[in-house]
Amino acid sequence: MLSPRTTPTRDVVGLDGLWRFALDTRAATAPWASRLAPPLEVPVPASYNDLFVDPEIRDHVGVVWYQRDVRVPRGWTGERVILRFGSVTHAAQVYVDQRLVAEHTGGYTPFEADLTGVVEPGHEFRLTVGVDNRLTNTTIPPGSVTTGPDGRERQSYLHDFYNYAGIARPVRLYSTPKTFVEDVTVVTGRDGTTGTVAYRVEIAGDHADTATVRVRAIDEAGRTVAEGRGTEGVLQITDVTLWQPGAAYLYDLLVEPEVDGVPVDSYSQSFGVRTVEVRGTEFLINGEPFYFTGFGKHEDTPVRGKGHDDAYLVHDFQLMDWTGANSFRTSHYPYAEEVLDFADRHGIVVIDETAAVGLNLGVQGGLTGVPPTPTFAPENFGGTTRDVHAQHLRELIERDKNHPSVVMWCLANEPASNEDGAREYFEPLVELARKLDPTRPLTYAAVMFATPQNDQIGDLFDVLSINRYYGWYIFTGDLATAEGYLEQDLRGWVQRFGKPVMMSEYGADTQPGLHSVWDAPWSEEYQSDFLAMYHRVFDRIPEFIGEHVWNFADFQTTHGIHRVDGNKKGVFTRDRKPKSAAFALRRRWHGLGGHKPGEATAG
Repeated sequence: MLSPRTTPTRDVVGLDGLWRFALDTRAATAPWASRLAPPLEVPVPASYNDLFVDPEIRDHVGVVWYQRDVRVPRGWTGERVILRFGSVTHAAQVYVDQRLVAEHTGGYTPFEADLTGVVEPGHEFRLTVGVDNRLTNTTIPPGSVTTGPDGRERQSYLHDFYNYAGIARPVRLYSTPKTFVEDVTVVTGRDGTTGTVAYRVEIAGDHADTATVRVRAIDEAGRTVAEGRGTEGVLQITDVTLWQPGAAYLYDLLVEPEVDGVPVDSYSQSFGVRTVEVRGTEFLINGEPFYFTGFGKHEDTPVRGKGHDDAYLVHDFQLMDWTGANSFRTSHYPYAEEVLDFADRHGIVVIDETAAVGLNLGVQGGLTGVPPTPTFAPENFGGTTRDVHAQHLRELIERDKNHPSVVMWCLANEPASNEDGAREYFEPLVELARKLDPTRPLTYAAVMFATPQNDQIGDLFDVLSINRYYGWYIFTGDLATAEGYLEQDLRGWVQRFGKPVMMSEYGADTQPGLHSVWDAPWSEEYQSDFLAMYHRVFDRIPEFIGEHVWNFADFQTTHGIHRVDGNKKGVFTRDRKPKSAAFALRRRWHGLGGHKPGEATAG
């Protein structure tokens, strides 16, 4: 699914702004049939939960309704008219006037509705969207809904971040010609100083069978550096400028289908020439060892929740650059396309993760003391959940396959990889991911319960990403003991699997402004000492390839006595003020410069 772009043959109209809003409990029986009442308004993009002071809205479980009026540009006569949502959390029904035009489940990937023939250029239509925030054992991420004694539905889920909901990413109306570019796939390589650009183009519409295709690779100066014809081929760029971490360089692949020699559409797909490879226990970008420094992040800001915000996007990347971070993981779901576009342009490396967080009933058992039922049992997260997971994986790779910043797919966060049934669940997903994209390595983030001795899926993946909290949840306040266990644990993964290992989560909750001369958990000093202990261990393990601190910034979670106004493991506060640990990371990461500690650098 191509991202909407304005081109010589395509126009885009943004539909962001204030929309009418109502809970299903307060709306008419068929809310799409008339103007919504009462007249509440919400911004798009944004989560709706924190916008109002009404607790019924914040705690609502079920469907809410968004609505606005849309006028189709009169110049679009004879064109296709497409409505695109960047995401709707977690399921959507879309109505044009009284007609259902689209349904989609999955809160973090885009979907479209073809409105050609449904709406008329120059005319107005009523757009109504039903947004369902419910999570079940057959959604990704999973959850469960129960009905309380008062008749209200209550949502439970297994992930440790707030279940923000709404239309959280941009909504756009765009046009294309009747014969159009439907998809573009770009895979790059290099041979010495020559870049190779393998491309595949799909044409659809009225003359798809007879259209011919012209493609051109255009550099940042606007010069054509390679060209070809046909829906598939390989272009060669001499004296290529590589896309590199910290030094982004982007080309455009201009695709122009022609009918009887006349161009009928024009679409430009940006790409960077770079290679990614796991060789032995090294992670290579452009043939050079790469050491990940950075964070697990969240789409989470005050008031807007998970709503995409360009101001926070710019500021967060500035703060990552300030710390010396060269990468981040899209924990625990795909982020907005705008985030990856920005990473492409600024040379930030991304581990792109599915929304499969919470596939682990052992975590719930650990928190409640109730023995868990088997995670992968049919009544829990068996075959149906895996099918939904597979569809989400398809949508993720289809959306993000052309981003040079994306160097690895992460198939799940903290699954019960130590339980029976894990291999049967994940092996088909690994096969699917490799079929969809054989060019990028695969990983998953291993939970504390999964050890080198009991993990059942590590051999299926290319990189072992480990989440560990020795010194916080285990051996709290005892960093000396934690250090020994951490090193033994990490060396065990290396010894058993012989693969590169990185730390995908490590951190300690920290209350800004709390200080202590002792190893006092929650103090800023303890957070810095905690991270320093982990870094000492990392530096002693030759097979170690990277460190992603949990978390970049404090974020909101569900209610729980172990959380005070959210998760406080950020090295920045939720409003992006640095804690002491941010300065400690800055000193370390600027000294590493993207290289393994102790590794010789060229020059």
